[in-house]
Amino acid sequence: MSEALTVSDLICRYNGQAVLSDLSLHVEKGEIVCLLGASGCGKTTLLKAIAGLLPLDSGKMSINGREIVGEAVNMPPEQRNVGMIFQDYALFPHLTVGENVSFGLTGWDKASVAARVKEMLALVKLDGLEGRYPHQLSGGQQQRVAIARALACKPDLLLLDEPFSNIDTQVRHSLIKEIRKIFKEQGVTAIFVTHSREEAFAFADKLAVMNHGVIEQYGQATTLYYQPSSRFVADFLGHGSYVPASLNNDNTMSTPLGKWPVEHINSDTALEWLIRPQNLTLEPDSTGQGTVTDAQFMGDSSRYLVEINEQTLMVYSNQLLNVGDAVNLEIRPHAPVLFASH
Repeated sequence: MSEALTVSDLICRYNGQAVLSDLSLHVEKGEIVCLLGASGCGKTTLLKAIAGLLPLDSGKMSINGREIVGEAVNMPPEQRNVGMIFQDYALFPHLTVGENVSFGLTGWDKASVAARVKEMLALVKLDGLEGRYPHQLSGGQQQRVAIARALACKPDLLLLDEPFSNIDTQVRHSLIKEIRKIFKEQGVTAIFVTHSREEAFAFADKLAVMNHGVIEQYGQATTLYYQPSSRFVADFLGHGSYVPASLNNDNTMSTPLGKWPVEHINSDTALEWLIRPQNLTLEPDSTGQGTVTDAQFMGDSSRYLVEINEQTLMVYSNQLLNVGDAVNLEIRPHAPVLFASH
């Protein structure tokens, strides 16, 4: 694979405050990358910077090897061949679906425009709706029109800002799956912004977790979830329990839950072991050392808090248990993730 987007040492300030700080990002052709983070972390600023909609203080950017931002280069948005889909889709209400899709096809002859519109509407499963207006469509259909319009111009890179936030929860999951399939079949390189972990996990190939204008960690979702590089990433991506740990000289660590093997780490600081709920299993056992202290039914499973050896651990299980039940807790084999104690 070759890089579709290269961002190096990007700095963007607003009112003297750095919104992006020495930020770098590399996206391969055909990848779907999610910029994930809380409000104000800089993810939408980065998206707009890539599109050319914001002034930058310094840094470099290239799309498919073509420099668009550099020391003597600042290519205007219309020359970057970047498509952008906004949160509200930004469809033209006075234009039909077909006219919206064909809007950017300037310089094309009439027959080519008609063929491209037909191709794009078939791609997003809106065949026969070219004569309707945006207000006559559902939110999911409007989203598909926005995607058809963006892809019609064959962009090198597609940017999406909170693309699923206005979609009803009932259809969001199926729409995410459908649009991901379209992007993969078309070889689309896309970067999208969201604050939803669920959307990020379902839609993206890679996640860039952002915090205060920097990318804390970048990689595949499973890597970031089970091997977070910081406590911020660990907590942002999901629940976990922290157990105190001290390193021994025999490649083990001592914890209130017993000894556990660990790769050699040089650390004189007090440590905490991150244990994800998926790393734990429990079984009801009247002689078990653990006690259920909280139970929450979640539909396909239940979330339990279990106290054992003065530690409280979160566990997901299909077992139907009550507060006060005695249980046995087992830790599944995994490479432990350790952080310095607070």
